[in-house]
Amino acid sequence: AAAGLSYVGAYVFNTYKSYDNFLQDKYALLPAMIIICVAVVMFVIGLIGCCATFRESRVGLGLFLAIILVIFIAEVSAFVLGFVYREKVKTDVQGTMHSVFGKYDGKNAESSVVDYLQEHLRCCGVKNYSDWTTTQWFNSTGNNSVPLSCCRQDMKNCTGRLDQPQEL
Repeated sequence: AAAGLSYVGAYVFNTYKSYDNFLQDKYALLPAMIIICVAVVMFVIGLIGCCATFRESRVGLGLFLAIILVIFIAEVSAFVLGFVYREKVKTDVQGTMHSVFGKYDGKNAESSVVDYLQEHLRCCGVKNYSDWTTTQWFNSTGNNSVPLSCCRQDMKNCTGRLDQPQEL
Protein backbone atom coordinates (compact mmCIF):
# COMPACT_ATOMS: atom_id res chain seq x y z
CA ALA A 1 0.00 0.00 0.00
CA ALA A 2 2.85 2.37 0.84
CA ALA A 3 4.50 1.72 -2.52
CA GLY A 4 1.21 2.37 -4.33
CA LEU A 5 0.64 5.64 -2.50
CA SER A 6 4.23 6.70 -3.16
CA TYR A 7 3.73 6.06 -6.85
CA VAL A 8 0.51 8.11 -6.96
CA GLY A 9 2.08 11.03 -5.10
CA ALA A 10 5.22 10.97 -7.25
CA TYR A 11 3.11 10.76 -10.41
CA VAL A 12 1.18 13.89 -9.41
CA PHE A 13 4.43 15.76 -8.71
CA ASN A 14 5.97 14.61 -11.99
CA THR A 15 2.86 15.56 -13.95
CA TYR A 16 2.84 18.96 -12.24
CA LYS A 17 6.29 19.74 -13.70
CA SER A 18 4.84 19.58 -17.22
CA TYR A 19 2.01 21.97 -16.42
CA ASP A 20 3.49 24.24 -13.74
CA ASN A 21 3.05 27.31 -15.99
CA PHE A 22 -0.70 26.74 -15.77
CA LEU A 23 -0.87 26.17 -12.00
CA GLN A 24 0.07 29.29 -10.08
CA ASP A 25 -1.31 28.03 -6.77
CA LYS A 26 1.31 25.74 -5.22
CA TYR A 27 -1.31 24.45 -2.76
CA ALA A 28 -2.73 22.35 -5.60
CA LEU A 29 -0.04 19.81 -4.64
CA LEU A 30 -1.08 19.62 -0.98
CA PRO A 31 -3.03 16.36 -1.38
CA ALA A 32 -0.05 14.77 -3.17
CA MET A 33 2.30 15.86 -0.37
CA ILE A 34 -0.02 14.37 2.23
CA ILE A 35 -0.20 11.10 0.29
CA ILE A 36 3.60 10.82 0.07
CA CYS A 37 4.01 11.57 3.79
CA VAL A 38 1.39 8.96 4.61
CA ALA A 39 3.20 6.43 2.41
CA VAL A 40 6.48 6.96 4.23
CA VAL A 41 4.80 6.66 7.60
CA MET A 42 2.90 3.57 6.45
CA PHE A 43 6.13 1.87 5.46
CA VAL A 44 7.75 2.54 8.84
CA ILE A 45 4.62 1.57 10.74
CA GLY A 46 4.26 -1.58 8.65
CA LEU A 47 7.70 -2.66 9.75
CA ILE A 48 6.79 -1.92 13.38
CA GLY A 49 3.55 -3.87 12.97
CA CYS A 50 5.43 -6.87 11.59
CA CYS A 51 7.87 -6.79 14.51
CA ALA A 52 4.99 -6.49 17.03
CA THR A 53 3.25 -9.47 15.42
CA PHE A 54 6.35 -11.66 15.53
CA ARG A 55 6.87 -10.81 19.22
CA GLU A 56 3.12 -11.14 19.94
CA SER A 57 3.11 -7.88 21.88
CA ARG A 58 -0.39 -6.62 22.81
CA VAL A 59 0.88 -3.10 23.45
CA GLY A 60 2.72 -3.06 20.12
CA LEU A 61 -0.34 -4.28 18.24
CA GLY A 62 -2.58 -1.74 20.02
CA LEU A 63 -0.19 1.04 19.09
CA PHE A 64 -0.10 -0.30 15.53
CA LEU A 65 -3.91 -0.13 15.32
CA ALA A 66 -3.96 3.44 16.65
CA ILE A 67 -1.37 4.55 14.12
CA ILE A 68 -3.27 2.87 11.28
CA LEU A 69 -6.37 4.84 12.30
CA VAL A 70 -4.39 8.09 12.20
CA ILE A 71 -3.16 7.20 8.73
CA PHE A 72 -6.70 6.47 7.60
CA ILE A 73 -7.80 9.89 8.87
CA ALA A 74 -4.93 11.55 6.96
CA GLU A 75 -5.96 9.75 3.76
CA VAL A 76 -9.56 10.85 4.17
CA SER A 77 -8.31 14.42 4.75
CA ALA A 78 -6.30 14.31 1.53
CA PHE A 79 -9.34 13.06 -0.37
CA VAL A 80 -11.57 15.77 1.10
CA LEU A 81 -9.02 18.53 0.33
CA GLY A 82 -8.73 17.30 -3.24
CA PHE A 83 -12.51 17.22 -3.59
CA VAL A 84 -13.08 20.62 -1.98
CA TYR A 85 -10.39 22.45 -3.94
CA ARG A 86 -11.05 20.88 -7.34
CA GLU A 87 -13.27 23.77 -8.52
CA LYS A 88 -10.77 26.35 -7.28
CA VAL A 89 -7.99 24.56 -9.11
CA LYS A 90 -10.14 24.32 -12.24
CA THR A 91 -10.93 28.06 -12.17
CA ASP A 92 -7.30 28.99 -11.49
CA VAL A 93 -6.06 26.74 -14.28
CA GLN A 94 -8.51 28.15 -16.81
CA GLY A 95 -7.63 31.74 -15.88
CA THR A 96 -3.92 31.03 -16.10
CA MET A 97 -4.37 29.14 -19.36
CA HIS A 98 -6.17 32.11 -20.92
CA SER A 99 -3.28 34.30 -19.77
CA VAL A 100 -0.62 31.95 -21.19
CA PHE A 101 -2.53 31.48 -24.45
CA GLY A 102 -2.74 35.28 -24.71
CA LYS A 103 1.08 35.50 -24.55
CA TYR A 104 1.52 32.94 -27.33
CA ASP A 105 3.78 34.15 -30.15
CA GLY A 106 5.20 30.85 -31.41
CA LYS A 107 8.70 31.59 -30.08
CA ASN A 108 8.72 32.23 -26.30
CA ALA A 109 8.69 29.70 -23.44
CA GLU A 110 4.94 30.00 -22.95
CA SER A 111 4.46 29.11 -26.60
CA SER A 112 6.39 25.87 -26.26
CA VAL A 113 4.34 24.97 -23.17
CA VAL A 114 1.11 25.63 -25.06
CA ASP A 115 2.28 23.55 -28.02
CA TYR A 116 3.34 20.73 -25.68
CA LEU A 117 -0.02 20.82 -23.91
CA GLN A 118 -2.05 20.79 -27.11
CA GLU A 119 -0.02 18.00 -28.71
CA HIS A 120 0.03 15.69 -25.69
CA LEU A 121 -3.56 16.26 -24.58
CA ARG A 122 -4.79 16.36 -28.20
CA CYS A 123 -6.74 19.55 -27.67
CA CYS A 124 -6.90 23.04 -29.12
CA GLY A 125 -7.39 26.14 -26.99
CA VAL A 126 -8.65 26.28 -23.43
CA LYS A 127 -12.12 24.95 -24.27
CA ASN A 128 -11.98 24.64 -28.06
CA TYR A 129 -10.26 26.10 -31.13
CA SER A 130 -12.43 29.25 -31.09
CA ASP A 131 -10.51 30.44 -28.01
CA TRP A 132 -7.65 31.33 -30.36
CA THR A 133 -9.72 34.01 -32.13
CA THR A 134 -9.34 36.35 -29.14
CA THR A 135 -5.57 36.04 -28.82
CA GLN A 136 -3.01 38.60 -29.93
CA TRP A 137 -1.17 35.94 -31.97
CA PHE A 138 -4.30 35.12 -33.99
CA ASN A 139 -4.94 38.76 -34.80
CA SER A 140 -1.29 39.48 -35.67
CA THR A 141 -0.88 36.56 -38.09
CA GLY A 142 -3.90 37.57 -40.15
CA ASN A 143 -4.15 34.15 -41.78
CA ASN A 144 -7.26 33.01 -39.87
CA SER A 145 -5.53 29.93 -38.45
CA VAL A 146 -4.51 28.38 -35.15
CA PRO A 147 -1.06 26.98 -34.26
CA LEU A 148 -0.11 23.72 -35.94
CA SER A 149 -0.04 22.03 -32.52
CA CYS A 150 -3.85 22.11 -32.75
CA CYS A 151 -3.82 19.82 -35.78
CA ARG A 152 -4.91 16.21 -35.39
CA GLN A 153 -1.96 13.86 -35.53
CA ASP A 154 -3.46 11.78 -38.34
CA MET A 155 -3.81 14.86 -40.60
CA LYS A 156 -0.61 15.26 -42.63
CA ASN A 157 -1.47 18.43 -44.60
CA CYS A 158 -3.15 20.38 -41.81
CA THR A 159 -2.64 24.15 -42.02
CA GLY A 160 -4.58 25.09 -38.88
CA ARG A 161 -7.12 27.12 -40.80
CA LEU A 162 -10.42 27.70 -39.04
CA ASP A 163 -12.42 26.98 -42.18
CA GLN A 164 -11.30 23.32 -41.83
CA PRO A 165 -12.30 22.50 -38.22
CA GLN A 166 -12.40 18.75 -38.93
CA GLU A 167 -8.57 18.83 -39.06
CA LEU A 168 -8.25 20.40 -35.61
